[in-house]
Amino acid sequence: MSLSLDLHQQLLQGKWGSRHVRPTNLIRVFVSSAPTDMEAERDALMEVAYPEVQATCQKYGLIFEVIDLRWGIHDAMGAGHVTTQLFLEEIRRCQKLSIGPSFIALLGSHYGNCPAPLTIKEQEFEAFLSQLPEEPHTLQLLAQWYLKDENAIPPVYVLQQSPQAKFDQGQSLVLALQKAAWEAEKCGLISQEQRQLYHKSEIHNEIETGLFSSGENELGAVVFFREVKELEEPTLDGLNSQLQEEEEDGVLDSEDQQMLAELKTKIANFYPDQIKVHKVSRNMALSGLRHKRQPKYLKEFCEQFIVATNHQMLRSLRSQEGSLGSPGSLFQELVHHTALGQEWSQTSCWRQELLDRLCQRIKQNNDLVHSPLVIHGPPGCGKTTLLCHLCKAMHAVLGQETVVVFRLLETSQLGSSCDNLLHNICLQVCLAMGLPPPCARGVGSSVLFFHSLLLSASVQGTQPLVLILDSVEPLCAPRDPYGVFWLPKICPPKVHLIISVLLEEHGALRKVIITPEDYFEMEPLSHEQVGEILGKHLVSAGRTLSPSQRALFQKTFSEGGHALPVALANTEAQQWASYNPLSALVILPTASEAAHHLCGYLEQVHGSILVGHALGYLACSRYGLSEAELKDILSLDNEVLSEVYRLHPPPSKVVLRLPPLLWARLYHDLTQWLVERWADGFMLMGFLHREFSAVVQERYLTPEERTKRHLLLADFFRGTWSWGMKKPVQLPSSSKPVSFDRKVTPQPLWFSSTFANQRKLSELPFHLLQAGRIEELKRDVLEFLLAGNMNWIACKIITTDVGSLTSDFAMCLVHISCPELRLLRDSLLLLEPILDATECRVEMIYTEMLARLHFLAPLYPNLIGSLCQQCLSWFGSWPHPVLIPLCGFLYPPGGPLQKTISGFPEAEIRCVRVFKKGMHAASVALDHTLRLWNLVSGREKLSIHNVHAGEQNWCQLYVDEKNRIIYWASGSEVNAWYLEIGVPAFRIANEPLDEWLCTAVFTPRLVVVTVSARGTLCLWDSISGQLHSKQELLELGEEVPTCSVLLQKLGRMVAGFNQGSLLMISSDGNSLLKKLPAGIRFVVLSKDESLLATGFHQFMASDLMHNGEVNAAAISADNTTVFTSSNDDCIWVWSLTKQGLLIDVLGDTGMPIIHLVLWDSTLVSSSRHTPYLRVWDLGYNRKHKQLLPHMACTQCIALSHDAKYFYLPQTSKSCNVVIWDSVEGEEYDTLDVSAPVQCLEVAEQRNLLFVGLASGTVLVFPLDSRQDVDCIPPAENQKPINILALTQNEFQLAIACDDMVQVLNVELGESGPLFDQPVYMFYTQIPGAIISSMALLAGYRVLYGMTSGELFLYNCPQSQVFPLEAHSSNITCLKTSNEEKWAVSGSADSLQCLWDVDLCCQEHEMFFQKVLLLDTIT
Repeated sequence: MSLSLDLHQQLLQGKWGSRHVRPTNLIRVFVSSAPTDMEAERDALMEVAYPEVQATCQKYGLIFEVIDLRWGIHDAMGAGHVTTQLFLEEIRRCQKLSIGPSFIALLGSHYGNCPAPLTIKEQEFEAFLSQLPEEPHTLQLLAQWYLKDENAIPPVYVLQQSPQAKFDQGQSLVLALQKAAWEAEKCGLISQEQRQLYHKSEIHNEIETGLFSSGENELGAVVFFREVKELEEPTLDGLNSQLQEEEEDGVLDSEDQQMLAELKTKIANFYPDQIKVHKVSRNMALSGLRHKRQPKYLKEFCEQFIVATNHQMLRSLRSQEGSLGSPGSLFQELVHHTALGQEWSQTSCWRQELLDRLCQRIKQNNDLVHSPLVIHGPPGCGKTTLLCHLCKAMHAVLGQETVVVFRLLETSQLGSSCDNLLHNICLQVCLAMGLPPPCARGVGSSVLFFHSLLLSASVQGTQPLVLILDSVEPLCAPRDPYGVFWLPKICPPKVHLIISVLLEEHGALRKVIITPEDYFEMEPLSHEQVGEILGKHLVSAGRTLSPSQRALFQKTFSEGGHALPVALANTEAQQWASYNPLSALVILPTASEAAHHLCGYLEQVHGSILVGHALGYLACSRYGLSEAELKDILSLDNEVLSEVYRLHPPPSKVVLRLPPLLWARLYHDLTQWLVERWADGFMLMGFLHREFSAVVQERYLTPEERTKRHLLLADFFRGTWSWGMKKPVQLPSSSKPVSFDRKVTPQPLWFSSTFANQRKLSELPFHLLQAGRIEELKRDVLEFLLAGNMNWIACKIITTDVGSLTSDFAMCLVHISCPELRLLRDSLLLLEPILDATECRVEMIYTEMLARLHFLAPLYPNLIGSLCQQCLSWFGSWPHPVLIPLCGFLYPPGGPLQKTISGFPEAEIRCVRVFKKGMHAASVALDHTLRLWNLVSGREKLSIHNVHAGEQNWCQLYVDEKNRIIYWASGSEVNAWYLEIGVPAFRIANEPLDEWLCTAVFTPRLVVVTVSARGTLCLWDSISGQLHSKQELLELGEEVPTCSVLLQKLGRMVAGFNQGSLLMISSDGNSLLKKLPAGIRFVVLSKDESLLATGFHQFMASDLMHNGEVNAAAISADNTTVFTSSNDDCIWVWSLTKQGLLIDVLGDTGMPIIHLVLWDSTLVSSSRHTPYLRVWDLGYNRKHKQLLPHMACTQCIALSHDAKYFYLPQTSKSCNVVIWDSVEGEEYDTLDVSAPVQCLEVAEQRNLLFVGLASGTVLVFPLDSRQDVDCIPPAENQKPINILALTQNEFQLAIACDDMVQVLNVELGESGPLFDQPVYMFYTQIPGAIISSMALLAGYRVLYGMTSGELFLYNCPQSQVFPLEAHSSNITCLKTSNEEKWAVSGSADSLQCLWDVDLCCQEHEMFFQKVLLLDTIT
């Protein structure tokens, strides 16, 4: 699909000025050859060439489909005369759909049969009859086969089909027509061109359509000639000589051979580059290939076919390379909806009055604030067609610069996901209007961005924006996480939104779109409208009806009817011939009755088994099936093949497939009931109408049959019978089961390194689960889908997203009770926000999964253990540098951390509240946005952007669940919103110079309580926002309120102040509860209001000592536990029943936690420095938590070289060093030291641990003995030790204290390590900066970085210092390569530099602009 820049812009603006090509990833090739010739070649292509070409296409993400309608047919299935037209239609479809070669002709020695035309003009046919007055038998034959249809304008004679007609009867008819044509031409009644039409064979007509009639045939056609070796060139003279010899032998007909020679000559003259010639001996050409194989010739033929087809395919891909621009998936989606919209708007609009009303309403609303418009009605009422006409009219109504976004949601995979749909729409709008594009999916709120984008489009004001969305029912369903909240309640000027819904669905919208005038109902068509529509359709089709036929049609719709049954009836009536008896004509008033009638007709014509199974597979598919997939699936269905080959054996002893002609005929009769769907990057088939889908379910899918359909679909997408695997079948023509190769498409997980099998990823888990055999599902799903299949997990995440994979797991868990499966699903939920916030790479997936699951592998060896082992095997084969977890260091599933909820793009979280029994949460961010979350799914439910919010130096949230109102207090105002619909209830504004600092909602009395910075207490009505009372608080002095909590039982507020006062406030006044030694940061209350906790500096009122400043606290419902957070980046868990004993520590993200909200066992935490919420389950299984409690200081940690042991201080100011065994997951030992630990260094070769203390002393612990501890005394300045560094051979040790460095030799004596005086000592002499990072190199060279950003290499023996200038902020890390040629430095501004140590010059620098969201246990 090659698109020009102009066409790109047309698509983005929704213009239908020119006919757009359809999106396709399909190589669809029609193979043409004479029915009685080239059989061996066609069999060889089926067995050898097609699989090779198919494998090449798959590597480029393409479907390869061959249309060889003559393969596998016998006389009973014979093509017949009607099928000739079907062949030509299939050629045109190949030219339309294929992006590469579309037509291949195989020409040998046979010209083929000449078909009788389907219709003959009245004047021409009667001219034939006039030439045969003396041949009554011929006249009778023509009268028997052709009947006059006076319903055609002008009348024509129509060929009649007789199921009992034999081949020789058909040939007699053709000979009679040819003879009559000759006579008519002699008399001048017809032209030579008209006469030649009766002498052209089927293959001649096919070549003219596939080669001569295509404007781009040179890009899509190849012709293979099979010639005898005596003829060097396919010239006309040479061919005539050859044909004469063959005619003398009585083998070939001279006239046919003359036509064949002329055809070959014409091809050679006009398209010499498209010809591939194969030479065989004369005997082989005449008879050899019919009786025995010619391996050498067929091998060369197949090789040339493969080369020619692949060449054209690759050339076509190169011509399209880059034509879609970026992103290509958007333009594929746009082309799909545009093409369908154009097709469905080609007929005249049946609802012109309603269309005019809509256009007028849109025009009136263009400069106003208005509501979206809703088109509603029952299925089949014509909503979709109306919206297609509306879309087509928008540029005429609002101007050519209008941007029209049009989506037919039932025809696209986007319709099942609100996030993906809104992201896709926003991307189109941004590209069309030159606005900043949306972030990647999963980052931020797609709903919020959509709403803000509509405002931006309106503010821009230069281009009207119209969004037309058809069939939005799935997006308004209760099960959707967004419900109707994605739908804006108000559209700004120049922005219009028109949606369509079913009649029974639109009730949910009444909460959002309230005004009845915004709803437009699709009423049934009247009797008069039906008659008018019939007349227009007949005129456009060049048809009419007899009076009795027209009366029958009008009688059926005497009361009118809906659009769908009327449309179906119109299509049926257009096919009525004047000679059809009235009793044989059927018109049904409902779509359901018409669908049942169609199924009965299809069963009669095509067989009940083929029809039932084909439609059943389509109905059971998840998103639809491509034609190539359905033909493969039917070729695996033994019931279908047994019926097909009931009377005749299959054409091949090796390959067994459904003859393509049978599907082509069925598809031709089904076309008006099918629709193209764009899913998984491919064009698929689905049912166009709900009524037809319901009828198929009713007729063909009993529970037993449905299970069979799903099982075979699972077999196909699993690839069970591909790659030459033969499937047995018991055919009626055989006495025992025989195994055949079905030549179905292979289904690897990856087609190539860049193209994954998205169809398998989507369909396989669905069918394994829908089959309903639970015991088999447990085995199959765990064996083929999940267990030990880390490749599947990584592939699904990379090609789609984590959310899609977790949805598959959710399907599994409905049918399968498996704890390991649930843990795996939970690990993906933990993984989702990290991958959403970063560029997803395969190595990141393996690292994250192993780091989370490693700890659980011994507990669950079957599934999780297998996955961990696969991760390790994958790391072993990965050719690039990668971090390999040696133990579990990220939170495992089933542990305390349940999920991370992202969706705050670069916005600081200011407040959090939990409600609905811990199932939902509300949050406010610095971007002035209130968000409601579902804590179970982790999805955003509603977002409200408050344009009136102040600077938000202070913010509070309260949820009144009884009255369904949420209150948002910020700055100098309080806003109330209705939870159900997100509509404002009221707004309270304070004086500009006196902002509110404390707010609470007293639910029993329906009162909002506010306390301002100046000490003003106000009471407001919590429903209406009216002021009840106002008074000043007494004796506050200079104190300002900082926090508050409401005692609902007492009707009083407890407020904390910036100078330590804790006051009890009521409408009667205020009283001092307690004076604390410092400003109060927060006040929290227990659920029963019996416990009150306040936080300030490093203490809480209950004297729970912290290492950093206390930020937040929460009290458990049973008053036994307190949860606190401070600047040491952890959540501390204290037992009140054990005198404040610290019983647990939950690590977070390395950022101070500012908010803690508790509801029963659900704890929600957030930080002002991270754009996400953490959800913790305090009732977690203790087996699923790493026993390492926390790391008080992530900079003060050392580990052994094999990573078996960690060395870390117990707390940030602890005088103990913990030795942690990472393999066993337990504490190995504890070392007592004399002062707080500052830094650690391990000399593993010498079995020593160096501990730098705040006292300036360095203790040296032999790791094999706890008794012989050595000591390096402090330097003269006695400053704390900043950093310790060892050379790689561990012969020297460097000790840094602020601005001084000492270098010592490390020697081992008989009794332990020996330390002499420092060999070298130097000062940095940089005022105001201290050493922040250091590395010690061989030769007494010290590489050190400063807090000010300077980096130096100091050569101690030469007393020379070499500056390395690059950084401008604190040097946070230094590391040298194994041979010390290279060094890497990192700084606080996210800059990393690579240095050549010998030359002291910079080689490379790396800068990270995005902070990775990792949740290490800290």
